[in-house]
Amino acid sequence: MQPLVEPIDALAPTELIRTARHAVLAGIGNEGQRRLAAARVAVIGAGGLGSPVILALAAAGVGEIVVIDDDVVDGSNLQRQVLHRLGDLDRPKVDSAVRAAADLSPTTRVIPRAERLDADNAVRLLEGAHLVVDGSDTFGTREAVAAGADALGIPVVWGAVQEFAGQATVFWSRPPAGVAPISLHDLYPTDSTGEPPTCEQVGVLGSLCLQIGGILATEAVKLITGAGDPLLGRVVVIDALRARQSEVPLLARASAVPA
Repeated sequence: MQPLVEPIDALAPTELIRTARHAVLAGIGNEGQRRLAAARVAVIGAGGLGSPVILALAAAGVGEIVVIDDDVVDGSNLQRQVLHRLGDLDRPKVDSAVRAAADLSPTTRVIPRAERLDADNAVRLLEGAHLVVDGSDTFGTREAVAAGADALGIPVVWGAVQEFAGQATVFWSRPPAGVAPISLHDLYPTDSTGEPPTCEQVGVLGSLCLQIGGILATEAVKLITGAGDPLLGRVVVIDALRARQSEVPLLARASAVPA
């Protein structure tokens, strides 16, 4: 697949040093790093999945990260939400993102949006992003993200975790010519699920959040740079208790395929 983002002209000398291990990667290299520097990524949620995504994208040298989360840091978050520290308790989660990204990559700009994304504001909050990483934990938010991204024609890198299980995939309703469109509703048809139990009710393995979050960050980097094959039309499913990772094909529902 072609790269999603056009590269900037040149990297600062300090950024060349900081990202030197990307420069020798086949499929990324200097040009791919310049694409990352030009990218604007919206991250939904600065929690269990958003935390490793934000850290990884900042470390990778993504130029702008829009972090959308209206929550504050609670003591129970620290078991899995590695973006935050004890000193962040009772402060907005988006503030942690600003601090952590600055510590990792001085050329990365974090744009904090302390708002809850919904159907009414999704397009406004996502506008200008090259792609979205959805780490939200309710289907209401996930559907609003999907609808906003569909309206803008941008891909959604999507993940979910619960207890010891995790999933990751990529949705894109308007992909390049020759690529089949896939949406959230192909995986979870509207009104088919209800709301899943919360982490407070059933728990979640903290380290699994890092594992799924790492996959999401990798998919974002691949889409931006054009490296490898994205998880479009495929769902990675992880069973952490049994140390099993499998892949499930994901096809558009017949009713959703354009004539």
